[in-house]
Amino acid sequence: MEDKDREHPQAHVDIYEKQPVPFGLVRFGVAPDHPEVKNVINTFTQTAHSGRCAFWGNVEVGRDVTVPELREAYHAVVLSYGAEDHRALEIPGEELPGVCSARAFVGWYNGLPENQELEPDLSCDTAVILGQGNVALDVARILLTPPEHLERTDITKAALGVLRQSRVKTVWLVGRRGPLQVAFTIKELREMIQLPGARPILDPVDFLGLQDKIKEVPRPRKRLTELLLRTATEKPGLEEAARQASASRAWGLRFFRSPQQVLPSPDGRRAAGVRLAVTRLEGVDEATRAVPTGDMEDLPCGLVLSSIGYKSRPVDPSVPFDSKLGVIPNVEGRVMDVPGLYCSGWVKRGPTGVIATTMTDSFLTGQMLLQDLKAGLLPSGPRPGYAAIQALLSSRGVRPVSFSEWEKLDAEEVARGQGTGKPREKLVDPQEMLRLLGH
Repeated sequence: MEDKDREHPQAHVDIYEKQPVPFGLVRFGVAPDHPEVKNVINTFTQTAHSGRCAFWGNVEVGRDVTVPELREAYHAVVLSYGAEDHRALEIPGEELPGVCSARAFVGWYNGLPENQELEPDLSCDTAVILGQGNVALDVARILLTPPEHLERTDITKAALGVLRQSRVKTVWLVGRRGPLQVAFTIKELREMIQLPGARPILDPVDFLGLQDKIKEVPRPRKRLTELLLRTATEKPGLEEAARQASASRAWGLRFFRSPQQVLPSPDGRRAAGVRLAVTRLEGVDEATRAVPTGDMEDLPCGLVLSSIGYKSRPVDPSVPFDSKLGVIPNVEGRVMDVPGLYCSGWVKRGPTGVIATTMTDSFLTGQMLLQDLKAGLLPSGPRPGYAAIQALLSSRGVRPVSFSEWEKLDAEEVARGQGTGKPREKLVDPQEMLRLLGH
């Protein structure tokens, strides 16, 4: 809330975070081979160095401290904890070994402590990703990127070791609807098309009649669809054809397919494929739905990653929560019927959009908070802030991690990465982090 800080010279902001380390999704969500996206960490760090901002990691709101306790200690509280659950497929067989959420897979290679036990089995030759958004493309790209291209990134040591042994050669990304409805963006698609050692498999039949339809769609969607169309239907030039011919790995988009069941291996012990219903589209524009045609198709694979979206969890019984929409009911970021409580990001408006959209969203919530302050809607008089919370945490045996303590962990990670030419080697065990800090 840096801008707001400048707008209100007395404001003091404390940030509470469940992990012992800061930066949330930028650290644990952004792909390791996208370091430029992580530059926002520099801005966050500047903000944290302000004398009027403090970071307290290793504090889980709703467990270590309640929202009513925070509301009592501060003039205003903003909930911005995102969507940390994945949407279940709700089909038979999804509990089989060899099936996991793309969210857990991303957490595994990015060092999210809770996903370090994942140990995905990459001994199969085909992986199926259910979903066609940016996360699905990230996961496909990491599975297919030659490991020597990843060893200079901040991917975890354990994940890199498993990827070096991987036998996955083909990755299918399955979507219920067609090329006009994919949820990824052009930058991610271009990266996939140019992936070293991998070639795209797109069926020209899926693109029949699209040329005319593209004319009406908004420009970003138009450019994206044109790139898909060219890749599917144009004969590659000599250089590109040679590159594709020498590629040992492949990825493909399967359109108009809806997962019905994860198929078990003969001994019933693990996933061996996905049964897909063939669909066709009904309705126009945003209302386009995929309807099953009655035809089925089995796609053999040894790994199934579901990437059909995220959902938020309720954080505390005192905070209203709409479990159908997976959001905190709010008007422009003001939580309904709870004065002084605000929300921002995916828990405010649902799990869509990229980092930039969420940033704009947080600025809007910040403006609402300032308006309420000016209008005298927030409690007047002093509030104890962190002093009150610190006493509660201390009585509960919770040891918060400050920003300067994070900087010690940061230095340790960078030092561990130096030997192998990585920007850092992430610490993945919270107990080890606390030990290093002498807790």
